[in-house]
Amino acid sequence: MAWDFETEPAFQAELDWMEAFVREEVEPLEYVLGSPWNIHDPRFAQLVRPLQRRVRERRLWACHLGPELGGAGYGQVKLGLMNEILGRALFAPIVFGAHAPDSGNCEILAAYGTPFQQERFLAPLLANEVVSCFAMTEPQGGADPKVFTTQAVREGEGWVISGQKWFASNARYADFFIVMAITDPAASTYQGMSMFVVPANTPGIRIIRNVGVADDPEATHAYLEFDGVHVGAEYMLGAPGEAFAIAQVRLGGGRVHHAMRVIGQAQKALDALCERALSRTTQGSLLSDKQMVQEKIADAWIQLEQFRLLVMRTAWRIDKFHDYQKVRKDIAAVKATMPKVLHDIASSALQVHGSIGVSTEMPFVGLIVRAYQMGLADGPTEVHKVTVARQLLREYEACAELFPAYHRPTAAAAAAEKFRMVPE
Repeated sequence: MAWDFETEPAFQAELDWMEAFVREEVEPLEYVLGSPWNIHDPRFAQLVRPLQRRVRERRLWACHLGPELGGAGYGQVKLGLMNEILGRALFAPIVFGAHAPDSGNCEILAAYGTPFQQERFLAPLLANEVVSCFAMTEPQGGADPKVFTTQAVREGEGWVISGQKWFASNARYADFFIVMAITDPAASTYQGMSMFVVPANTPGIRIIRNVGVADDPEATHAYLEFDGVHVGAEYMLGAPGEAFAIAQVRLGGGRVHHAMRVIGQAQKALDALCERALSRTTQGSLLSDKQMVQEKIADAWIQLEQFRLLVMRTAWRIDKFHDYQKVRKDIAAVKATMPKVLHDIASSALQVHGSIGVSTEMPFVGLIVRAYQMGLADGPTEVHKVTVARQLLREYEACAELFPAYHRPTAAAAAAEKFRMVPE
């Protein structure tokens, strides 16, 4: 039996280096740069590229990928410990080659891409020479594939894509899009859609508008239109009808990584809450002496530690089974819990900071909105709670008797029979 809450000394040394590096070198970037995905900003080359080189030299670049793709091939437990640190800084994921949506797009291009696709798209994406976009959700129904309308119609040896996509992450800076489209309207929802890799300069692609979230430095989520976009057959990712399977492979790991980074964001809010409580005096004593503030601090710490243990246990189970389907309930539970943890801790930090807490001079309002975003991204919280319940109920059976075995008189009669006792 192996059950341990300690980290190997060698890897802990890497985590210690990461923590200092992110705090001292990476966190300040968000105050002088705009979007992390604007890699063609001259200041990005000046400020971010040297940090990326240091990460590569330390062999901590894109650690979620295997050695054949230039990563370390770390399991989810190690990635969880790393992502807690990366979650504290806006630019940390891209400095470490672990930024979404590119990280997930790399994984599916590696798993499903043809040699042509891997050379044309994967290689520059791995090197962060370009960034990409994952375009799945649509304006009329969000992430529900049953109401998708974007279609790809066969024309000669290629395909013509028409339709609209909503909240397409990073579209304004992307070199290419990975697009889900209906290719067989007669087939079921889960067998009639395919994935395409579409270069951003293909005629017919139009960004209707870019949408921002909370305190994002720039609006980067696009309302996209594909108006008769022609692509060759070689741009289909995977086989026809495989889009849903590809998306689920991508989203399974992504949901866990989101949660790992939320731990870092929530910890940052908890740190601010505690520092403020020790620094501010009102009504003759420190905030830290007020019992209601103490309650907020205690609740925040307990909530965060419970969530962290759930995330790390889920990561451990992924490493153990190497099968996201076997850990589906755990991943859904993590995804459903994540928004509330971030919301509650950020809200407590905001409240204890008073008026400055609600201002743009503090990050708490942004974190609260981010919590709502986390409750929608990669599937809404309600859907994941349904998944947890359904998966859990499969482990039980209905009782065919009028009274169940845990009914006290029934249990007493069974016990008397077991021990051949006569009830008094």
